[in-house]
Amino acid sequence: MEVVKSRKSVRTYDGKPLTEEDLKWFADVVDNSRNPYGIPIEYRFLNPKEFDLRSPVLVGETLYLAAKMERVPHFEEALGYSLEEIILKAWSRGIGTVWIGGTMNREAFESAMDLEENEIMPCVTPVGYPAEKRAARDAMLRRAVKAESRLEISEFAFEVPENDGCLSPLSEQSSALFGEALEMVRWAPSAVNKQPWRIVIRGGQVHFYEKPGDGFVRHETGDLQRIDVGIAMYHFVYGMTGSGREPSFGIEDPHLPVPDDWQYVATYTVAQ
Repeated sequence: MEVVKSRKSVRTYDGKPLTEEDLKWFADVVDNSRNPYGIPIEYRFLNPKEFDLRSPVLVGETLYLAAKMERVPHFEEALGYSLEEIILKAWSRGIGTVWIGGTMNREAFESAMDLEENEIMPCVTPVGYPAEKRAARDAMLRRAVKAESRLEISEFAFEVPENDGCLSPLSEQSSALFGEALEMVRWAPSAVNKQPWRIVIRGGQVHFYEKPGDGFVRHETGDLQRIDVGIAMYHFVYGMTGSGREPSFGIEDPHLPVPDDWQYVATYTVAQ
């Protein structure tokens, strides 16, 4: 919980490259990253000077981590889950990152990644040591998206009781079973802090949905908010694993009575 709550998006770096020891450690973390869909993701470290890579919202970056994969079903959630695992582990070692989906010279990044016809590169992140003081543009952006603001658990997590067919607030039992993991989800990052995940609990099953936000459309680089749901899924699993319970993953829409604009994503089953 300390790692999740303390982690910040870092857009201002001190300009120093990672030490050899930290780079080796970080490369091992990347190599061992997984996602519940089993979708292969190829990560590459990119030198911004070598490939003329840049982002107008960053200062002092010396290295990028980029990911590419085939354009297959669920690639967005798979990337969100996998890269968020890497990002949280990096923060635990004092290494800063930030999700970058649009504010970059994308053509240069895609060229550096040798992107092929059926491949996609939705996001990248700089990798480095945070500067002691944020650049003015960094602080301004955080204020604009209200980066510290979070939905309450009651605003994104609900329950459908097994003896009832209605969407209801969480019961005391569900709050006790899943409260810590849901608090982890509450602190997950998302594009412009929209927090598009919705969770519905029924019995021992925890169903994840995407609630599409205004102004977000699915385009050629994928659905950014579906990536956000993948991030939230990792936070949930991280929380459950921390409590000693490993949830099992599945994809089977339970057709619960949820609002029409919620889109089913995936389900975790937790032994009670």
